[in-house]
Amino acid sequence: MSAESKIREEICETGASLFTRGYVVGSAGNISARLDDGWLITPTDACLGRLDPAAIAKVSRSGEWLSGDKPSKTLLLHRQVYDNNSGVGAVLHTHSTALVALTLAGVWRQESILPPITPYQVMKVGKIPFINYCRPGAPEVAEQVAALANRVRGVMLERLGPVVWESSVSKASFALEELEETARLWGMTSEKPAALSEQSLNELAEVFGARW
Repeated sequence: MSAESKIREEICETGASLFTRGYVVGSAGNISARLDDGWLITPTDACLGRLDPAAIAKVSRSGEWLSGDKPSKTLLLHRQVYDNNSGVGAVLHTHSTALVALTLAGVWRQESILPPITPYQVMKVGKIPFINYCRPGAPEVAEQVAALANRVRGVMLERLGPVVWESSVSKASFALEELEETARLWGMTSEKPAALSEQSLNELAEVFGARW
């Protein structure tokens, strides 16, 4: 199996896993991955739980649609992440319930939607900046993401959900899941927990290389 075929399979397996566990519903969300000669991205309005490897769109480095079904309307946003962070191998966007609810209720701060309340949130996700609402696929969102792509592992789109990037599709999914669970914990607590202390954050940075 070629490297591209393996990535196509990984996209399908990740999409099915997220769909089965309720991280995405209907035809919401999209996944992309970097190739040597361009990108793969899930088709527009495709259900992530029922993806066909052959139907995943292939796009050239210049943005030309080469094969598969029509690319997701968020292609420009994904491309800005890849163009501004050479270490990114995959980008994942969902409408995860707890995270979207967080944007409706009010996030913690503009530069980070949640305070650092668990060590794995700090280690696996880090700060996730908040981006004010724009329509799905809006170019101004892609411009804002471009400026953040090499500084953080993701952003939160108001009323739309998280966009997370990592070195592989699977790792992007793991980061997304950790972020969603942190938002769920935050929403479950009537008296909001204090953030980890500066000493605790420094220890995580020293021992694990975590950045906050």
